[in-house]
Amino acid sequence: MRITGGQVKGRRLAAFKGLDIRPTSDMVRKAIFDVIGQDLEGLKVLDLFAGTGSLGIEALSRGASRAVFADKSQKSIDLIQRNLKICGLEGKGIVWKGNLAQRFPEKRLFGEKGIDLVFIDPPYEKGLVSLIIAGISQKGILAPFALIVAETRKTETLPVEVEKLHLAKSKKYGETRIHILNYEG
Repeated sequence: MRITGGQVKGRRLAAFKGLDIRPTSDMVRKAIFDVIGQDLEGLKVLDLFAGTGSLGIEALSRGASRAVFADKSQKSIDLIQRNLKICGLEGKGIVWKGNLAQRFPEKRLFGEKGIDLVFIDPPYEKGLVSLIIAGISQKGILAPFALIVAETRKTETLPVEVEKLHLAKSKKYGETRIHILNYEG
């Protein structure tokens, strides 16, 4: 698993074998950034169900100013910290441990403006994406015109609208479906 673009392009990330983590493939990560853009200068990013941290690290590599990585697994938390160090980005990443079905990182971690870009990559087919999207929208942690990128199994669909979020694009990549939602807050 390598970073596909930006200042640390080509850097190989650490991963655990046998750990219950399903990292986003290099191909799908590259496709995501082809859709949302390569230049993320100054954006604040939230990587939910972060696993290895690859999505948030890709965003930092492309110029995001800060990324908060959230996961409930201590093994994932340790792996994310290791990957931030491998990429020399530990000063731009905050690693937060918590159960995302129960609570979210606080807005203060992102500053007054809020989060510009959210990645959601939970375990497939557990109904978590819709729950998390609704929770994020209600929590008031999104910056105006924020984007949410949600990853699901290719057979899963999302509502076209949730609160002030509107589904802009949905595309399949192998067994994966990527959903891009716009926030109109």
